[in-house]
Amino acid sequence: MTHLPSTDLVVAGLGPAGRALAFRAAAAGLSVTAVDVRPQRRWTATYAAWADELPAWLPDEVVAARIDRPAAWTTEPRIVDRAYRVLDTACLQDFLTLDAVTVVTGRVRDVDADGVVLGDGRRVTARYVVDARGVPAEPERAQQTAFGLIVDDTTAAPALDGHDAWFMDWRRDNGTGPDDVPSFLYAVPVGDGRTILEETCLVGRPALGLGELERRLHIRLAARGVRTTGDEQVERVRFAVESAPTAPGVIGFGARGGLMHPATGYAVATALSTADAVIDAVRLGEDPQRVLWPVRARSVATLRQMGLRVLLRLDARGAIEFFDAFFALPVEQQRAYLSGRDDATGVAATMWRLFRVLPTGARGTILRSLR
Repeated sequence: MTHLPSTDLVVAGLGPAGRALAFRAAAAGLSVTAVDVRPQRRWTATYAAWADELPAWLPDEVVAARIDRPAAWTTEPRIVDRAYRVLDTACLQDFLTLDAVTVVTGRVRDVDADGVVLGDGRRVTARYVVDARGVPAEPERAQQTAFGLIVDDTTAAPALDGHDAWFMDWRRDNGTGPDDVPSFLYAVPVGDGRTILEETCLVGRPALGLGELERRLHIRLAARGVRTTGDEQVERVRFAVESAPTAPGVIGFGARGGLMHPATGYAVATALSTADAVIDAVRLGEDPQRVLWPVRARSVATLRQMGLRVLLRLDARGAIEFFDAFFALPVEQQRAYLSGRDDATGVAATMWRLFRVLPTGARGTILRSLR
């Protein structure tokens, strides 16, 4: 077996989480090796975050679109008084440069506490080993799926009803009935005069298929007078919202390490904002897992897993009732549930207040989900 030179840190996987960690570690003066089967592959997904989630070290140039007050439609339109940002995916990838990182091209066969083993038998060793390969979208894991079209802003305008963006639009003008698995429209500007119109299954086990989401999107857009040509750029989304186990002694990071919000699928901002804590632990010779997962973070994760179980049980009516009550909460309570990893009390308070204001049927769904 061939052993490559050992470094301070080896990162398996160069998606947004792994690349951000490798970039920040190299900038902090650590020796870093990163392993990926296609390290130069360009990212094509749309990444977004609440503005207050993004770290201060991220430059303004990586933001493609700024929405100060996105809207949500449940039983009626509601304004979310919290700034939202859509990232310029290409600019973000270019900013997270790997110039100071030793990049190894190869398929990862195994990751353990001693390093990364490649398919051709090479082993990359380091003092600290990070698994940031993401999570396979396997049937037993809850998934989020979406099908979207990127169109010019003028074409998208009829779908937005005068709002800057729809964070969630649960209206059933997508050809569905009350007994169908629910999906919503995500409609946000992505920069350069373009808007993504995306039919989204928030979470399912199994989640809705992309073909069904495409069908629903076209029905919805036709109902709103949005004219498409068939030549639009397409975005297809399918990913697991539940983490995968890592070997003992390996640092799981990004979705692989449980940093994805299980009830929304958001993970990039959390990876960006927690990278420096991991790096500081490496520099100080501490255990990064303990830094990433103090008691409060574990408590928050447990509460949000409870929320995931609830969402998996909601039918179309229940989903609308749930999010109608959620977006009626003060924005501070919305933020406690959607963002951050250290306010277990705030997350619990939001969940309790939500339970108290929901209709009786939705309360029963929640109680059955938690058994």
